[in-house]
Amino acid sequence: MQNTFDENLLEILVCPLTKSPLIYDAGNQELVSKAARLAFPIRDGIPIMLLDEARSLK
Repeated sequence: MQNTFDENLLEILVCPLTKSPLIYDAGNQELVSKAARLAFPIRDGIPIMLLDEARSLK
């Protein structure tokens, strides 16, 4: 199973709440939406783009 996130997905993925671009945080394995102040987890190389799974950024 591949654990590496394909950064080419950043060209097509957007925040499900604001539709704004996402930033890849390799250290935390998350996609960050600055507009929504949310971080979406990446598990086994797959971004989990569900609001219920997102972590709030303070």
